[in-house]
Amino acid sequence: MVAIHLGEAEAAQLAAVDSVRAVAGKGLEGDRHFHEEGAKPGQALTLVEEESVADVGLAPGETRRQLTVRGVGLNDLVGKRFRVGDVECYGVELCEPCLHLQQMTRPGIIEELVHRAGINADILTDGTISVGDAVTT
Repeated sequence: MVAIHLGEAEAAQLAAVDSVRAVAGKGLEGDRHFHEEGAKPGQALTLVEEESVADVGLAPGETRRQLTVRGVGLNDLVGKRFRVGDVECYGVELCEPCLHLQQMTRPGIIEELVHRAGINADILTDGTISVGDAVTT
């Protein structure tokens, strides 16, 4: 993994961090998508491929996904269990680009990132996720 980005609710900018605590069923501590009462399926974690981000001229974090990974085919993880470091996760669905992303970046980004804007996942076990952790199946 090459980057972790977290943000407060409605924050325009996300902050890069070196590590974050993942809480099973809830999300990443300190992030706008942390659900104290429990996250709905696919709302605990978002991941995106660095290669896709770079291909459309964005920097890690600009897609507003929490984790940016390299060398991993994320679409292949939908419907499967995988690990980010020691944290077990489950790929729920593709995380398609949205109008909010386009408003924060540039026109046309939605079309450029269809089916390659990352995935939404569940967090199945507690642990710490750090930059440099491997994503494994």
